[in-house]
Amino acid sequence: MSNQPAAMAVDPRPATLAERLAHAPLVADPEAARQAVDGWIAEAGDAGAAVVALAAAHPLVRALVEALADGSPFLWELVRRDPAGFVTLLQSDPDARLRTRMSETFRAVSQSREDAEAMRLLRRLKAEAALLIAVADIGGVWPLERVTRALSDLADTAVRAAVRYLLLGAVRAGKLVPGDPDHVEEHSGYVVFAMGKMGAHELNYSSDIDLIVFFDPAAPLAPGIEPALLFVRITRSLIKLLQERTGDGYVFRVDLRLRPDPASTQVAVSVPAALGYYEGTGQNWERAAFIKARPCAGDLALGGLLLKELTPFVWRKYLDFATLADVHAMKRQIHAYKGHGDIAVEGHNVKLGRGGIREIEFFVQTQQLIAGGRNPMLRGRETLAMLDVLAEGQWIAPEAAVELARAYRFLREVEHRLQMVADEQTHNLPSDRPALERFARFLGYPGRDAFAAALLAELHTVQRHYGALFEHAAVRAAEQRGLAFPPDRDDKETLDKLGAMGFRAPLEVSSTVRRWLSGAPRGLRGETARNHFVQLVPMLLDQLAASENPDAAVLAFDNFLSNLHGGARLFALLNQNPDLVALVGLLLGTAPRLADILAAHPQVMDPLIDPAFFGALPDAEQLDAELARSLAQARSDEDFLDRVRLFGQEHMFLIGARILSGTVSAVQAGDAFAGLADMVIKALHRSVDETFSATYGRIAGGESAVLAMGKLGGREMTASSDLDLIVIYDFDAAKPESDGTRSLYGSQYYARFTQRLINALTTQTNHGRLYEVDMRLRPSGRSGPVATSIAAFRDYQRTEAWTWEHMALTRARVVSASPAFAQAVEGAIREVLCVRRDAATIAGDVVEMRRAIAAEKGDDERWNLKYVAGGLVDIEFVAQYLQLVHAATTPAILDTSTIRVLEKAARHGLLSVEDAEVLRPAARLYHDLTHVLRLCLPGPFDPEKAGAGLLALLTRAADVPDFATLEAHVADTQDRVRATFVRILGEEP
Repeated sequence: MSNQPAAMAVDPRPATLAERLAHAPLVADPEAARQAVDGWIAEAGDAGAAVVALAAAHPLVRALVEALADGSPFLWELVRRDPAGFVTLLQSDPDARLRTRMSETFRAVSQSREDAEAMRLLRRLKAEAALLIAVADIGGVWPLERVTRALSDLADTAVRAAVRYLLLGAVRAGKLVPGDPDHVEEHSGYVVFAMGKMGAHELNYSSDIDLIVFFDPAAPLAPGIEPALLFVRITRSLIKLLQERTGDGYVFRVDLRLRPDPASTQVAVSVPAALGYYEGTGQNWERAAFIKARPCAGDLALGGLLLKELTPFVWRKYLDFATLADVHAMKRQIHAYKGHGDIAVEGHNVKLGRGGIREIEFFVQTQQLIAGGRNPMLRGRETLAMLDVLAEGQWIAPEAAVELARAYRFLREVEHRLQMVADEQTHNLPSDRPALERFARFLGYPGRDAFAAALLAELHTVQRHYGALFEHAAVRAAEQRGLAFPPDRDDKETLDKLGAMGFRAPLEVSSTVRRWLSGAPRGLRGETARNHFVQLVPMLLDQLAASENPDAAVLAFDNFLSNLHGGARLFALLNQNPDLVALVGLLLGTAPRLADILAAHPQVMDPLIDPAFFGALPDAEQLDAELARSLAQARSDEDFLDRVRLFGQEHMFLIGARILSGTVSAVQAGDAFAGLADMVIKALHRSVDETFSATYGRIAGGESAVLAMGKLGGREMTASSDLDLIVIYDFDAAKPESDGTRSLYGSQYYARFTQRLINALTTQTNHGRLYEVDMRLRPSGRSGPVATSIAAFRDYQRTEAWTWEHMALTRARVVSASPAFAQAVEGAIREVLCVRRDAATIAGDVVEMRRAIAAEKGDDERWNLKYVAGGLVDIEFVAQYLQLVHAATTPAILDTSTIRVLEKAARHGLLSVEDAEVLRPAARLYHDLTHVLRLCLPGPFDPEKAGAGLLALLTRAADVPDFATLEAHVADTQDRVRATFVRILGEEP
């Protein structure tokens, strides 16, 4: 018998998901979560009993299930839909389970003979994997790298399986003749590249997958088969297999817009055409994109050869000055403002916003583009791995690598948790505090403030490192131009350089700059101001030259200097912050509306250079207090109106500056413009009421309400929106005359009162005109009285109003009234909207209205984003139709905001998920683009005549890499919106 101690028993079984749970999120509503889980367990039978047993052995199981019920409608629905499957996940090793299910599905899809079967298999894999990966992430079982790798492996498996299924189908149809049918992908001449995060194995939780498809024209095809036609058809089928929604959901949304020239190429591009494009006209952003490119399905050998051919394009051994400047411009297009200002937490975009994921990725990619040509070690795809390599090679400081890696992991966790809530590709934090409180707990923080502190620390860390990229590049580039402005003459060499920079009248520009340097403008009086300004001139001219209209920008800056009082502090700040100089150049040269305000009122620069400017937008209380302080100092009626206009113009400028800087979303901007208009209307409503009653007295029981309609009502205003208003009034019919020295009868009283209010809003004063007012949406339109009694309003809406008037009423919102009268008016509106209606009749009326608008305005101009077929009007009409036909049974759908109506309709099952996924992003895209166009252009947009500055602003607003991609995206969006309109309304307009 051996004297050695017995060996300890080792459990060879890998730990299960339930055993490996490390933590669970906090719950915002514990009682509701407990009840939801108890109810589900009771309904789930044996699976429910198994969950109870697992929770007894591993308490975190119960905590995690309650967190899913409380924080994620999407994940909770996956749990509820398949309780037994959820138990299987908890009892499995997550790594082994995912590998097994992917392998099984790949084989089963390959052997399928029907699209429906292949789609069902892929969607069931996606549902199970989505839940498994989420639980492993939320429960602390897997680190970020494992989570993103699992998501990427899932995408790879789905694409590989779908491609193999389609290629085998082509073989069976006698169109593809591979050398070895058992390995159909090899030498098929068809290859799919994974781009972006998928290419880098860094896919996020609810991401699109970016793919590029290439084919070899010499592919082994049957005689008479055209390669382009076959492979384009296969690619369209690939999109359908992955993206189309069925009863089992979808697999991945597919984005093919990174292919060469997407506005004019098919979804599959031949290899020779691609190589010709990249070698001839490929851009730096495409070089950056191909850092992460990876052949993922199909003919992988062909993909490898293509990547090898593209190596000289992506990895240049020597970068000339123009290339470096272009890389710098790529950074500038992201519009981060180094070290400048606060960051608003509510609504912040953790991907694109300041200090976000995009900045970390760009930080890494720029180093790779600059040095990767000579250092193959810098050619890796993964962000975190490349941070380590850059630090090891001393390209970046070790501190930067550590801090950026920590921030990247943090921000990706936030991004994943955001997307897990509703399986939406969102990167925006909730925009109101209560929703952010709830989300913070789902992320594991005790509340909003604790999460905000952690978030801001990481965002500021990223900004600090990102801001140091090319820190002095703008200054050095400007100084290298060697511009000279002697006091007594124009320098000929400088005139040539100014012309090369883009100034159309270099002599006038030179003369203007020499006058500036002489100290003639008021803003440059004083030695300190001039000294700071001399340093600023080269960089300022560089930024003005890069704008849409350089000569106009110089003129606008000249007017600004002439009105400026003491510029020393401002010029010192601008010298310290080149990115802020870029913003000033952008405002002056690309947005004439803002340039005029800045030139006339230089004091609006003060908020712009205030660190708090880029933080949270001012709320209604702050705006009201600021306006009240100013109006309290008014010395006359004329001064009162001037102060209102000055307040309005200054805040329009500040909102516009934030739009162009990329620090507010379209939804936030529309709300801000509307909130500003609300303040102005309320102030003038109060003022007119006081002055009018001083002359005409008051009517017994008299009340008036200003009702916002249209863009103002929906809080979707732009910089150039009119105010669509209706004035509604009421009074004691037994005493219909006012008690003033000049008495008026009720209807006449309010008609004259309304006219005075309109004049107060529209009259041109020393500070210009503030708004145009449109009152055509009132009952009886142009021919009716300018003000309407609430009784007449109710009666008209019930008995006479047409469907289009009820459509308009869905956007009605009381802006100014006493609380009691506001409630009465809103009640009257709600009563009309909640009337039961025949859906077919309303649909017919809506289609007829859309047809009439198309006949009047046209619907074939792609960049008329409002009226084009598939444009904003289509989306608004769908939202209005849904409210009119469903408000009787689901009044919760009512809202004045188009996007919120679509969200509510989807939440209540009144709009399919597929349709919501078309309409909601489309509405955001159109609003984003419209805000930029309204700020920068007085008329229609013509891409052929637009400068590079405006095109760059539009591409950044849409988060696409270049304008060709944007055109393709807009065209595709319009086609999909119109198809959705027809599907919902049942008829083509």
